[in-house]
Amino acid sequence: MGESVGDETVAVPTGRVTLSDRRTQRSWAVEVASFRMSAFPVTQEWYARVTGERPSTARGGRLPVEGVSWWDAIRFCNALSRREGLTPAYEVRPGTGNADWDTAADGYRLPTEAEWEHACRAGSTGPRYGPLDEIAWYRGNADDRLHPVGGLQPNAWGLYDMLGNVWDWCWDLYDAEVYGTYRVLRGGGWSDEHWSCRASVRRRSHPTFRIDDVGFRVARSMPGA
Repeated sequence: MGESVGDETVAVPTGRVTLSDRRTQRSWAVEVASFRMSAFPVTQEWYARVTGERPSTARGGRLPVEGVSWWDAIRFCNALSRREGLTPAYEVRPGTGNADWDTAADGYRLPTEAEWEHACRAGSTGPRYGPLDEIAWYRGNADDRLHPVGGLQPNAWGLYDMLGNVWDWCWDLYDAEVYGTYRVLRGGGWSDEHWSCRASVRRRSHPTFRIDDVGFRVARSMPGA
């Protein structure tokens, strides 16, 4: 892995995924168009290269960036888009606590919750895309710390660390009627028990929340998808 490890993206094919919520006992099917997703969680080196900032508690260029809020993540997406000459996906509206997503933009963005789960499963139907110790850093094997991206096995579509290491922010509101502006988190982290590291697990947090086991990965819409 080179100096810029972590900034490559892979194509995720179209598909259909069924999301479920344990609190409401509800499930719903979503059609997912093809898109691109970063092969790894955004690394500290990549984040620093784009923003000039190093917010993480643990330090290491190949470690996932953590200590980043949902707002930090969408600002990174816009900054990365501008850096690469793409149209930013988000319009941040100061004072409203919200942002608008221009779905026609070709720039970087956070995956939707449905995109995330579809990408995580990579055609598999079980709770995980492989044996947990082979694919994820979690409480059982992480030695109580964050690990460099890409150290374990990827899923069938070439995506690493979809489970474990750091939780990923997603675009979606969790449940606006109950939780207001709280956004969805997916994937589990290095300090979580095995039951949190499953493709279907949903968590939520306030978009300003920062902690040492939450990061993100980026996505891009495919032209004509």
